[in-house]
Amino acid sequence: MDISIFTAKYLKKTNPRIFKRIGLAQDIEELRGQLIDFTFNVEQQAVEEASSDDASLLARIRDCGFSFRTILKKGSEQAAGFSILQALWDIGHDLPRPELSPAFFADLLHLLLGMQGQALRKAPDAIHLTAVGSSGRKAAVKRSRQLDNLWDEVDRRMSAYPSGLEEKAILRRQARREKILSVLGGSLENWHDWRWQIRHIVRDLATLEKMVKLSGSQRNALKAAKENRLPFGITPHYLSLMDDEIGSKRDAAIRAQVLPPMSYVKEIAAVEDVSCLDFMGEEDTSPFDLVTRRYPAICILKPYNTCPQICVYCQRNWEIDDVMASGAFAGMEKVDAAVQWISDHPAIHEVLITGGDPLAMGNEALAAILAKVAEIPTVERIRIGSRTLVTMPMRITEGLAALISQYREPGRREVTIMTHVQHPYEVTPDTVAAVNKFRLRGIPVYNQLVYTYYASKRFEAAALRRLLRLIGIDPYYTFNTKGKDETLAYRTPIARLLQEQQEEARLLPGLARTDEAVFNVPRQGKSYLRDRGYRNFLTILPDGARVYEFHSWEKKVAQDTSTFITTDVPILHYLERLSKDGESVSDYETIWHYF
Repeated sequence: MDISIFTAKYLKKTNPRIFKRIGLAQDIEELRGQLIDFTFNVEQQAVEEASSDDASLLARIRDCGFSFRTILKKGSEQAAGFSILQALWDIGHDLPRPELSPAFFADLLHLLLGMQGQALRKAPDAIHLTAVGSSGRKAAVKRSRQLDNLWDEVDRRMSAYPSGLEEKAILRRQARREKILSVLGGSLENWHDWRWQIRHIVRDLATLEKMVKLSGSQRNALKAAKENRLPFGITPHYLSLMDDEIGSKRDAAIRAQVLPPMSYVKEIAAVEDVSCLDFMGEEDTSPFDLVTRRYPAICILKPYNTCPQICVYCQRNWEIDDVMASGAFAGMEKVDAAVQWISDHPAIHEVLITGGDPLAMGNEALAAILAKVAEIPTVERIRIGSRTLVTMPMRITEGLAALISQYREPGRREVTIMTHVQHPYEVTPDTVAAVNKFRLRGIPVYNQLVYTYYASKRFEAAALRRLLRLIGIDPYYTFNTKGKDETLAYRTPIARLLQEQQEEARLLPGLARTDEAVFNVPRQGKSYLRDRGYRNFLTILPDGARVYEFHSWEKKVAQDTSTFITTDVPILHYLERLSKDGESVSDYETIWHYF
């Protein structure tokens, strides 16, 4: 994409009405008032001149105007430590501002143009669904034809992302499995034994390269990770999901889950105190050992502090010593004490057992923990957080499903599985079978998607939701990637997640789009992105990064709550990356107008 147009000169050329006011204002405070008045006047004029087809345009003008007025507030400038008003004043008076980047001008340009109603590319539904100049059956037939055309495009876009259930993918994985077994010296019977999978977790680069081809950057990053003793490991099953060829777009999300980029390795290696990686501030929300509590009626219980493999962007990496590390189980004495603490707090009606991955434990230890939690009279729901349905689906045996279902008591206590399927290509027939074992015993399975770069292309997440529903998993949450420096390569602008939710997810049938987009506020918990009342768009920094202020879920129930200010990924940088990966940036053009 051409970024050469994103300059001060082009900004002035395309916004003459605004820069005329800048030239006439006596001082910056007078300009602040004039620009605020200007936004209201533009909105009023748009309403008066709008036709019945202009609803989306009016919404864009309204949203951009509201966001611009927020930026112009003194409080926003103070909170963000930067003044766009001052930048506009300087640009209007030809004063040098060399620190202002093309990404800054790109975002500000689209904000100002959107505020003035200058149309850009429309969302997919706005392209296909136009006003029908008739009524009755005739109108219904025309509308139905438009809906057919819209869904044809949606279906075509989703089909670009192959699932692991397609015949070619199944055959590809069978060949990969045979290759891995030959290296590890195992049999097909071994492959379906979850304990064999754990014993043969691949931890070193030399063994890994015997089974999968790596790019130079992947190899160098893994070498550096091992030199710096960073946790690393991949189950043989998950390794079989990677394609033989390097650079396959199909398995990009799978490789990104477990192969850390060099940027991540360098950031982590430079850290002296790992507690500073605790983005969610769990140390500040742990009232008792093994317990995290941020909400009135639910708490987290963490009895097991490791996993069969480590997701690079996991929020609890800072706590995990190694893949399947010895001593990861806290021990029943500490578990008993934590369960007693939960029992002493009858406000808690729901317990999420996570870690680490509790299903990586043996049945005996898991049963003991579940039994103790189930004995708490006030607990009406037990959740188990596990990614083994994807990383090691053979762990979900008939015996395990039967064990967990023992603690389900209809009308008294629900037991659910919370999993994390990241991409359609992760789903295999073994995953489907694992889910079905739970569902047949009345145990629902929910998915929590992390909206990383590798799941953020147009209709990519929608394709996942559609597939999840077909295999028996309910979409539950879509998490904005956490603003951690070490996972910058995974981060996606908040605007892209908002765009995805409002332009793509909502086109799916209701049961397939039931997840909730959230931003996790450190120490406080989830802030729902659908509700603008829980965040303020403060400004655009010189490097093009947007600054947001997030409010806690407590905002409407507590008198005094702190807010969290975060710096996002510049939209232009994200679009440039998509372009390098072969995406048509014009398909994402409306991203600029989500705040």
